[in-house]
Amino acid sequence: MKPKATLKQIAKDLGISVSTVSKALSDSHEISDPTKLRVQEYAKLQNYKPNTMAKNLKNQRTNTIGVIIPNILNPFFAKVFSGIEQAANKKGYNVITYISNESFLKEKQAMDLLSNGTVDGFILSVAEETQKLHEFSHFKEILREGLPIVMFDRIMEDVLCDKVVVDDFESSVEAVNHLIQSGCSKIALLSCIDNLSVGKHRALGYERALQDHEITIRSNYVIKTDSEKDFDSRLKKLLSTGEIDGILAVDEHASTMAMKLAIQLGIKIPEELCIIGFADGVWSRRLTPSLSTISQHGPEIGHEAARLLIDKLENKQEIPTYKTTVIKTELRQRESTRK
Repeated sequence: MKPKATLKQIAKDLGISVSTVSKALSDSHEISDPTKLRVQEYAKLQNYKPNTMAKNLKNQRTNTIGVIIPNILNPFFAKVFSGIEQAANKKGYNVITYISNESFLKEKQAMDLLSNGTVDGFILSVAEETQKLHEFSHFKEILREGLPIVMFDRIMEDVLCDKVVVDDFESSVEAVNHLIQSGCSKIALLSCIDNLSVGKHRALGYERALQDHEITIRSNYVIKTDSEKDFDSRLKKLLSTGEIDGILAVDEHASTMAMKLAIQLGIKIPEELCIIGFADGVWSRRLTPSLSTISQHGPEIGHEAARLLIDKLENKQEIPTYKTTVIKTELRQRESTRK
């Protein structure tokens, strides 16, 4: 491999000062165009690469954002990340991504590792285990060190930082209202994420919509758990009764299993059973019948989270203020609900 040239070596070869080489490579107006061109072409020929780490230490900035995502297999998080990366790159920021795999320990380790000068701040969605333990000391420690945090989707109310969320409560209200307007009166709530903040807000929205329509909330129509195995057996029993005519499924597993088991049991969708799920991955359009969903606009969430963090980094405040941005969702009606 050809060795990389240094500023000092380039200056010696061209018979000019190190300062002139540095300014020419930085496109400084102090250096004439012919000299700039000569230096830049020679540096490229000699395989010169700037020392980014040294530059960052000098500027006390890395122009790098740390992004921590709970589950990369979830289409929602993949869409949010695409929005973050697009917005960050547009502003000249790089992105380093870690996957916590829903683990408190991995989440904490990632923040400890990246907060040593590798990144300028964090964008993250809180891991399932972190929310379950209600442990947020690692977030507060990072904030005390002067690194800003923006949380999205799953947040910790006790942590003072910017947040980007969707209107989970109102989204559930809208979905249940739609089911009722479609003629459903025996509506079930399905949740495999009852231990997450978003799951709890969606469940509350379901309850409010039924109360608003003076429909009795039946406990046997509600399946809330954090165990997929327990969920599957309970759902099969519920569908086998043939009682319910509508479903609000607040997560991907709940909605796909509802569709699968209903079809296996010979239940006609949407004639006998209407289903609305959350998120809006490719799978929801490819199911047969296709699934009506609450779309959370993942790229928009990512774009806003990156904007808030970069604004914090580039506009330092003596007394920091914090903002919670609510991104509106959209009910996308497909074949699993009646028109």
